[in-house]
Amino acid sequence: MSDLFETKNQQKKQQQQDDEINGSHKPIISEEELSDTDVLIELKKIKEELKDQVVVLGHHYQQDDVIRFADITGDSLQLAKEAANLDRPYIIFCGVHFMAETTDMLTKSHQKVILPDLRAGCSMADMAKRSEIDKAWAFMQKSTEAKIIPVTYINCAATLKAFVGDNDGSICTSSNAEKIIRWALTQGEKLLFFPDQHLGRNTCFKMGIPISDMVVYNPNMLNGGLTSEQIDNAKVILWYGFCSVHQGFTLDQVHATKKRDPEITVIVHPECNFEVTQAADDYGSTSYIIDQIAKAPAGAKFAIGTEINLVNRLAREFPDKKIMSLSPYQCLCTTMYRVRPRWLLASFRAIKDNKPINIITVPEDIARSSLKALNRMLDIK
Repeated sequence: MSDLFETKNQQKKQQQQDDEINGSHKPIISEEELSDTDVLIELKKIKEELKDQVVVLGHHYQQDDVIRFADITGDSLQLAKEAANLDRPYIIFCGVHFMAETTDMLTKSHQKVILPDLRAGCSMADMAKRSEIDKAWAFMQKSTEAKIIPVTYINCAATLKAFVGDNDGSICTSSNAEKIIRWALTQGEKLLFFPDQHLGRNTCFKMGIPISDMVVYNPNMLNGGLTSEQIDNAKVILWYGFCSVHQGFTLDQVHATKKRDPEITVIVHPECNFEVTQAADDYGSTSYIIDQIAKAPAGAKFAIGTEINLVNRLAREFPDKKIMSLSPYQCLCTTMYRVRPRWLLASFRAIKDNKPINIITVPEDIARSSLKALNRMLDIK
């Protein structure tokens, strides 16, 4: 396992610093230089030319004109793990920043992980900062004598994964959240779950933990808006974070959809709020949603509460089924959408010129602690 998870060396970190200093991390294709059609034509050529040097990872939420160039498509951790089994020197991750960080930590020291647009972040991940977590942890430790086990959703910065690794906790995904939380509550009396309150709440409730045993810590308020007594009485402490895309799905939409067609199956992601998951027919991770649709019989009807690019792709992949978005407002991950074919081409061009740009490197001390938490997750049965 350690061979798979070795961290990058000092030379790679220095390369990133040099890139940032000389400005080579900036996109090198102007809006006027090539038309969108020309970008796609050149991308096809240059990708074939560099096929032995580059692997392109495409997250499910990417737009189709990016996914068409992906060698592997999937969720963030799945993509990072598959990249770790390859030996190509360059890995272009068409996703958001925390995903590229995870891939950097899992891949080999000679490999460089590239994010086509450095502005591609995650609003949920940004809702929990390491300084805020440290402050909250200090307050919680003073508020109770019970042992608190921290669990972080993989959708967060490497510094938060490192915090969990150093404090006997684990990372989780939306697919294994129940298993990881169950493990955490065998290791301690209380759970701190961040950054997404909804995945934490939905999972804990499904496990039989009542809502009354959960509190929400809001870092924008003094002591998170909680008293020491509330911390001491709670079983689950949820960070206030949320996914802006999945908050676009509402209880009214579920009711309206079922009223129009009582036979349609409403299936949503667990990042949706509690009222939506409880009213839906089913909920689960992205891979769970894809699997449920794939194995449904011809003629099945689904209203899906997740990102619109994935919903539209599923509708095209399974034309024998009726597939639509739960929301009429096209819930799009705008930060994921920052990764455009134009910037993917810029990444390829830079590699061809032996001047790679936008290299994502996690400092070795942060990577080491983060991998503690990731390894715990992988070892939990």
